Amino acid sequence: MTAEHLPADDEQWWLQLIEQQCGVVHRRDIPPEYVRHAVREVRARRWRRIRRDVFVLHNGPLTEDQRRWAALKAAPPGSALSGLTAASIDGLKGFIDETVHITMPCGSRRLNIDGVTEHFSRFLSSSDVHPLRSPTRTRLPRSLLDAASWADTERFARAVILAGVQQAIVSPSQLRDALPSRGPCLRHELITETIDDAEGGIASVPEQEFAGIVRRIGAPEPTRQHVLRHRDGRYYLDADWEAYELSVEVDGRGHMVHTQWEQDLERANEIIINNRRLLRFTSYSVRHRPEIVGATLLRALMSRGWSG
Repeated sequence: MTAEHLPADDEQWWLQLIEQQCGVVHRRDIPPEYVRHAVREVRARRWRRIRRDVFVLHNGPLTEDQRRWAALKAAPPGSALSGLTAASIDGLKGFIDETVHITMPCGSRRLNIDGVTEHFSRFLSSSDVHPLRSPTRTRLPRSLLDAASWADTERFARAVILAGVQQAIVSPSQLRDALPSRGPCLRHELITETIDDAEGGIASVPEQEFAGIVRRIGAPEPTRQHVLRHRDGRYYLDADWEAYELSVEVDGRGHMVHTQWEQDLERANEIIINNRRLLRFTSYSVRHRPEIVGATLLRALMSRGWSG
């Protein structure tokens, strides 16, 4: 990676560039004075060619950062790293995706680079892409929305949105504002629902749907918002069957922030101290897996003495 063939100023610029780009360059990045040397490095296989005009300045395996830069350098203007690739750079934790995701303008040719997945969009404006950050990538709200839309399962899609809010790297309002500008979106309804869940604004909706499940399985009506008194205050249970010493909580968020999680554990302990059993369901399960929720509740009630 030395640049002894360059004037001093160009040498400093070149070294800074290859450091910033993790040793990945496009032909147009190479100073004219350095072209002959670069050709010799490629022919001697000391530099590795990724595509026709994209090179990495060694001949070994590419690191994750180098694969990202290689995808960007090979992509046409207007492209940006996206999805989980961009979100992980901007701080999203807990998700492993070895694929490099990049969004390119519609009509672009595929890159055909191993480990790179291309996406195409007519809706990738300056409001969707960081103007200054390097490597070029979509803004975090757009990155999370893309990742949720491209997810293999609905559960994974929800987890991405909820984790972004839980980790305090994006707010529900930012996600909600970014959604219309994305254009057509797979799982639009689910994503909107999950944003609302992350904000906690529709907690009563899954509780109402849970009430419908109770009626469908013919279970006795529970006490709603049952008060559990504690020396530090009151806890409210979403549903409680006092005769069977069974309580149910419907969680609006799939992943709780640490402080809320601590409070939930304390409340669960109090429920057990009061000789009750606690079932917990996510709002997603109540909405989209009601048969499983109903079967679980049925078994729990019958194990506690309900004749059915």
